[in-house]
Amino acid sequence: MSSKSESLSHSSIAAVDFVEYQGLARILHHCLIRYPEAGFIDGLKECDVAGSWPEFGGREQNYTGRQLLGDFLQQWSSDVSAEDAEKALITLKLDYGQLFFGPGEPTAVPQGSVYLCEEQLINDRTTVELMDFYRAHGVELQLDYKQPIDHIGLFFAVLDQTFGRLQSETDNQALIRFTQVLLQQHLLPWAMRCCELAVEHANTDFYRGIGLLTTDFSLQLQQDFQVLALDKRLFR
Repeated sequence: MSSKSESLSHSSIAAVDFVEYQGLARILHHCLIRYPEAGFIDGLKECDVAGSWPEFGGREQNYTGRQLLGDFLQQWSSDVSAEDAEKALITLKLDYGQLFFGPGEPTAVPQGSVYLCEEQLINDRTTVELMDFYRAHGVELQLDYKQPIDHIGLFFAVLDQTFGRLQSETDNQALIRFTQVLLQQHLLPWAMRCCELAVEHANTDFYRGIGLLTTDFSLQLQQDFQVLALDKRLFR
């Protein structure tokens, strides 16, 4: 990477609050990687996640995403009958399932290779490329169960770890470069499409809001780390 690129990166990165970014990455990881649980949603409401979410550049995705998430959390209540609480949670779980898990093919498949490879298979060529990239940089993922490592939720787990390090290593050019390549080559080429499908097919304001906020945060990271997503053909 040229000295000019290093200078640009340092200037942009110096303004980032990595404590805040780590928190956002962790929230998105938990929202995207597994079925929701009542305790997790309760925590998001208690912490006023929608109200405290940064506005960044004031993009439409940010405004609408915060509004949708805020409206959902405002209506989410533990002060209801056990039966109503269970119904609300089941509705949310069903929405997560049809978007990201199944049964059947999810409407917003969360694995990158499905978008990037013509056969639209999981664990395809681009998954192997990401695996090699992680191995070369000593990245280890703690998985709840065996699954493709190019799940969008797992990218935010890696970003969580990376932002944790950048809090005290803002001059670590190797770590900045790692993040740039992760974004440019492995996540950004397809993540926006995944989020677009999630917003389009979500049945709840929760996942519509999360889809929009994930898009907005990805755009902010693209700006902060000064990268352009590789122009790759998408197959869905």
